[in-house]
Amino acid sequence: MTHLLHMPHLHPHHLHHEHHRKSTEMDMTVGSIPSLLIRFAIPMLIGNLFQQLYNTVDSWVVGNYVSQSAFAAVGSVGPILNTAIGFFSGFATGAGVVIGQYAGAKDDKRLSDTVQTTMLVSLILCAVFTVVCSLSVPFMVSLMDTPPSVVPDAVAYLSIYFYGMAGLMLYNIGSGILRAIGNSFFPLIALIISALANIVFDLWFVLGFHMGADGVALATVIAQALSAIFILAILTFVKTSYRIEWFHLRIDRAILFRIIKISIPTALQLAITAFSNVFVQSYINAFDQDAMAGWTAYNKIDAFAMLPMQSISLAVTTFVAQNYGAGQPKRSRQGARVGILISTVITVVLVIPIMIFAPQLVVFLSSEGTDLYVTYGSMFLRWISPFYVLCIINQILAGVLRGAGDSQAPMLIMLGSFVAFRQIYLFTLTRLTDSVMVITFAYPAGWLVCSLAMLIYYIFAPWEKKYLGTVTGTSVKEGQ
Repeated sequence: MTHLLHMPHLHPHHLHHEHHRKSTEMDMTVGSIPSLLIRFAIPMLIGNLFQQLYNTVDSWVVGNYVSQSAFAAVGSVGPILNTAIGFFSGFATGAGVVIGQYAGAKDDKRLSDTVQTTMLVSLILCAVFTVVCSLSVPFMVSLMDTPPSVVPDAVAYLSIYFYGMAGLMLYNIGSGILRAIGNSFFPLIALIISALANIVFDLWFVLGFHMGADGVALATVIAQALSAIFILAILTFVKTSYRIEWFHLRIDRAILFRIIKISIPTALQLAITAFSNVFVQSYINAFDQDAMAGWTAYNKIDAFAMLPMQSISLAVTTFVAQNYGAGQPKRSRQGARVGILISTVITVVLVIPIMIFAPQLVVFLSSEGTDLYVTYGSMFLRWISPFYVLCIINQILAGVLRGAGDSQAPMLIMLGSFVAFRQIYLFTLTRLTDSVMVITFAYPAGWLVCSLAMLIYYIFAPWEKKYLGTVTGTSVKEGQ
């Protein structure tokens, strides 16, 4: 704060305001790397836990108070939802990288222009996605070869979810802006509000009004809208360069081009990977309703287990973006190593209880399930969870590359591993055997291929020289 005392035009109330900014923002260009990553990731992790909580509550409520077919339906539509959400999350990631780089470079003018551009484009995308996704529901459900007993609940849940998906999209972009400038606190508060609201509305609609899958979808839509309103209110009333100026939203073409250059590869990778899981789900659906329900239980627990490494990856993305903006590539690489180490320790600690208590976790999600459902769910968990450590390298290094501005390489590597390789693997091996174990190992195999390819690219490709100096337009010397 001492440097502010040398700025005569800064009045006392501005000093108070600057102190408030620094209390919620995090400058990741200085200080202990492990401390910064952990402090930044913890609010995101807690927030993501709450986000997964209200997704899991949807499944828990229908699994315990509606029926197993409704439980299978809510779980089976996950790949469809993630296809739409993934694309928009990719856009939010690209915008966040640009914002983080300008924040690191202390360029308030471009930071503001990026926020206004991001919000206007986001509003346009919200309208487009709502219409397109709502109209595509019947096609998507049929594409997964969904059993007739599950189709009505799947269609009802998806239709309502897509009608109200703008809330989730606006939350994602708003929280992306805040995280890019180092604020992971307010996104956490928004998710806590959303999760608690979702639990209340879930129980109210299902137990009070006796609604089924459509009730939990409506509860989720309302909860997501509340989180969006909270985040947008913060960005509207804050007195900083990243404030949303609703009556002056504008598109800066140069900045939009930068966002698109980074976000489109990420958006395509997330969306196409999620869409490919529609076909993975169709392989599961070819067995029976118990297998579908067991796969749903696995996916719900899997989502929680993946959160620590994903939160660290997002922290690394912000860390690298700010340090590249500040011209510190060596510090960025140190952040990558620390991120991998932290993620490995946490993931190993999580996998052990998952393997031990797999049957209990599966039963908790749906007490209405059969013994075969429990067998399927436990098997999926115990055979797949030990391989979570394979994901760490590809998740963290992808975060590093995106933070530096290279989102094309992670896209190509992840599409090649999670889509092309995995689909070839499934197409080939399911014709040689009808064992569900073939599908079980599709994910670990893809994770292994992706991590090896990502590591090779990170070590040997000249990506760093290409992206150094993209913020200021000047070259950056090692060690600065």
